[in-house]
Amino acid sequence: MTSTPSPGIPHSPLQSEKSRRYDRQLRLWGDHGQNALEYASICMINASAIGTEILKSLVLPGVGSFTILDQHKLTAEDAGNNFFLDPECIGQSRGEVAMRLLLELNHEVRGDCVQQSVEQVLEMKRDFFSSFSLVVCCGLPERSLLNLAKILWTENIPLVTVKTAGFLGYMRLQVREHFIVETHPDSRTPDLRLENPWPELETWLQNQVDKLESMTRQEHSHTPYPVLLYRYLNEWRAEHNNDIPQNYKEKTQFKENIRKGLLRREGNEEFEEDEENFEEACKAVNTVIKLSSIPSNTMTILQDPCASNLHSGAESFWLIAHAVGRFVDLENRLPVEGLLPDMFSDSARYVELHNIYRERANQDAESIYKYIVQFLESNNRSRDVVSEADVRRFCRESRYLRLERGCSLEAEYTGGGSSTSLQNGLEDPDSDALYYLVLRAVDRYISEYGSTPGDTDPEVEADTAKLKTIFTRLCIEAGLTPPQGQDDHIHEVCRYGGSELHTVAAFLGGCAAHECIKLLTGQYVPIDNIVVYNAITSNVSTFKV
Repeated sequence: MTSTPSPGIPHSPLQSEKSRRYDRQLRLWGDHGQNALEYASICMINASAIGTEILKSLVLPGVGSFTILDQHKLTAEDAGNNFFLDPECIGQSRGEVAMRLLLELNHEVRGDCVQQSVEQVLEMKRDFFSSFSLVVCCGLPERSLLNLAKILWTENIPLVTVKTAGFLGYMRLQVREHFIVETHPDSRTPDLRLENPWPELETWLQNQVDKLESMTRQEHSHTPYPVLLYRYLNEWRAEHNNDIPQNYKEKTQFKENIRKGLLRREGNEEFEEDEENFEEACKAVNTVIKLSSIPSNTMTILQDPCASNLHSGAESFWLIAHAVGRFVDLENRLPVEGLLPDMFSDSARYVELHNIYRERANQDAESIYKYIVQFLESNNRSRDVVSEADVRRFCRESRYLRLERGCSLEAEYTGGGSSTSLQNGLEDPDSDALYYLVLRAVDRYISEYGSTPGDTDPEVEADTAKLKTIFTRLCIEAGLTPPQGQDDHIHEVCRYGGSELHTVAAFLGGCAAHECIKLLTGQYVPIDNIVVYNAITSNVSTFKV
């Protein structure tokens, strides 16, 4: 049984200290993903309980640097719900204390602290946030949040907004445009191109088919299953006007033809061998025997105006997408991935077959890269804008590409986004969409009244009434129909008085850090675009606006 090495895992037994430290995550996002993380710069607004939990989960895997923007002094309440704040430092800068303790987790990470508010920073230096890869905002009043969100949307800098109150919390991603080349799909089907093999592959497969009858039983049982599929596919096409099996009935019959191949004649007796490669061939029929096509998600990207109408200063993603689109127009196919799944086979033939796929993939990627270099040179741009490794990775993942274009906070708050998901949630009594909007109403309450609802009124009745009015107004502005019977939800949030529970912050902070890593590495598909955590019911819900 042969196997291929996992990408991103060092092959040498003499691993570096960094490889040993980050071994598990390198298995998830590889060396290039780790490099992207190490070059990233994060801005964390407010070192609250959830803010430090997010930073902890970014510092440990080795994010390049972070800056905490926090004007607050450390209080006894902060020290009581935040593991990264020392009670002995009460009265000192909350951001400074959190930064110092967080840096102890990883000596390779750099940290800084700015003891100012968002408003003060923007007044003094409006482009302050343009140097960051990502901004995380924790518990910012609505007015300040919207001002910041507009700037980041214009700069195409991702914004992750998180908030917790008592047993509730939410996370909201604002991403204008985000490219994902390595989506890491749960099920990846082999791309063998057996229905239309290129000359080198066809010659090798046919040569193996010609040898089948003269092979020993052991050699026959260790024949790679693509050879078997190719043989029986040719027999099928000869009997079916050169068509391949396509529907369920035809594929079932095709599998029966393969199983009949297990009957081998030895002398005058027939016997049935238990050959694993035949079983693998049968299992692969549904995923491997098919007409090659270009998935809709990939075609959408290749036909996007940013790719088809390429301008001279285009980003690397669109440069590669344009070149791949041109390749598809010329070849009427996607570039070969160059990957071969594990299979029951002798090593020699597996390596031969793998090399054929890899060589073709290299040829396809090389032709695409040459075109990109010509384009860059003709526009007086450095060829370093796009690396050959980026092109190969794009070609290998071309069936699974994703492009995320999100909704801005401003559009959501003014009814310019899609309200269907939230409206459906509001109409469902078991949905947590209501809590998301109530927590948003809390942010507006803080902007209007300068305090947190329930923080000053022990009975919270007056604050509940104020918050209900704000909630109703907020729903109408967002194009939503305010639900009936929301008083209990609003009263519950007021009762919390803005308190943060560490357990809720730890859970939601870990989730938010995962989404930050997805955005920074450009791998895995981030949420789109709201997550609500209800610790009362231990339920996590997602919504899209």
